[in-house]
Amino acid sequence: MQLSLSTWQDVESYLEHSTGIIVPIGSMEQHGPTGLIGTDSICPETIAKRVGDDNGVLIGPTFNVGCAQHHLGFPGSMTLRPSTMIAAMCDWTASLSRHGFDKIYWLNGHGGNIATINAAFVEYYAQRSLESVPAKQPAITMKLQNWWDFKTVLDTAKRMHPVGEGMHATASEVAVTYAAYPDQVRDMVLEPKIAPTGSFTDAYDYRKKFPDGRIGSDPTQATIENGQELITVTAQAVASDFEAFINTP
Repeated sequence: MQLSLSTWQDVESYLEHSTGIIVPIGSMEQHGPTGLIGTDSICPETIAKRVGDDNGVLIGPTFNVGCAQHHLGFPGSMTLRPSTMIAAMCDWTASLSRHGFDKIYWLNGHGGNIATINAAFVEYYAQRSLESVPAKQPAITMKLQNWWDFKTVLDTAKRMHPVGEGMHATASEVAVTYAAYPDQVRDMVLEPKIAPTGSFTDAYDYRKKFPDGRIGSDPTQATIENGQELITVTAQAVASDFEAFINTP
């Protein structure tokens, strides 16, 4: 069940039996020569849709531009300042809270978002903490979950790509996007086969050290079939985790 494809009556009916919602959150950034710019948004969006379709969970719109300043050396990458992202997340949360949602599960697809998402949670909670007693703002609980962090997902990715999974433009995330959009599969030889690893500072430093955009990965291993399996495994893990989340007082 997707919020964008629902009527207000559909949402009103949903709230009669559940006040939880999953919001995919990602980024719009380069993913090397074979990876799509929208990879970090496509992955959580695709996984969340499967959860919604299979379990009747309401899925919010994808927050698809995050904190990716270090990718701006590559055409097409977009970013929000942390302060902008925090403000937008707080507005999204306040909008959902007004209607009665009190459990918001942010399914994340971009490591660079983690610090800012957590800061947004603190910012939102602080608004209620600073109110006079008793607080007028409704209580709300939020959770950040990176889609790749579940043990079953990590084990699956390791089995599929024991060498060259990497840190950015990974074989697994590219595989998920290929399963979601089979017409976008990119078949090419990359040199070096496995990209170098290391740290970076800003967009200029990133482009200098990792000229094709990859970090430690060989995404040519990505296949539609692997992506389909990863979507299934991850959706099952997310569904169980979301159920536990909404049932925790």
